[in-house]
Amino acid sequence: MFYQAASWCLSYPDTKLVERCELMRSALAEQGPAAPDLTSFIGYLESTALGTLERSYVETFDLSKHHPLYLSYWTDGDTRRRGDVLAEFKQVYRGSDYLTNTHGELPDFLPLVLEFSAVAGPVAGRDLLIRYRPSVEMLRLALTEHESPYATVVEGICATLPGPSPADRQAVQSMAGVGPPAESVGLEPFDPRLLPLNAGS
Repeated sequence: MFYQAASWCLSYPDTKLVERCELMRSALAEQGPAAPDLTSFIGYLESTALGTLERSYVETFDLSKHHPLYLSYWTDGDTRRRGDVLAEFKQVYRGSDYLTNTHGELPDFLPLVLEFSAVAGPVAGRDLLIRYRPSVEMLRLALTEHESPYATVVEGICATLPGPSPADRQAVQSMAGVGPPAESVGLEPFDPRLLPLNAGS
């Protein structure tokens, strides 16, 4: 349930999302301490006017290049090779028995990967999250630095993955197997396809 809740929380806010707050709170409470705590973020959704939520989401994820929710953007940017990476995401979705609705988004959209992990392919979805963990960690660091409420959600996602989160960008680069970061958004020249899948971790 956590991945489904996190997917909803990282999607564009609407009245349906606000109506789901109590459902998310109850479902996560049933999972006990094993589930990362989204209480503060759910409270933020409930206590903030919808128009403010909408503006904040657009400013955070749509108008800023510092917090992209597209996992391969962190690693491949707007390069030609990104098309191959997106095709690999689609192949993972096609390999499941679930008809994945991309909702018009690219297949590496983090809320979509989380939804896939929750309802369609828990093993394959987790493999994607582990494979692209450096991207998720970079997103976490960027949101934390900008004191965004969404940082809590991404921190929770990272907490479900093996091992502790890196403390800074240089540590993320080490996790990805590349040198110190250049002055850019992502992790160039890291190629996530070189990372082994590790579903059993």
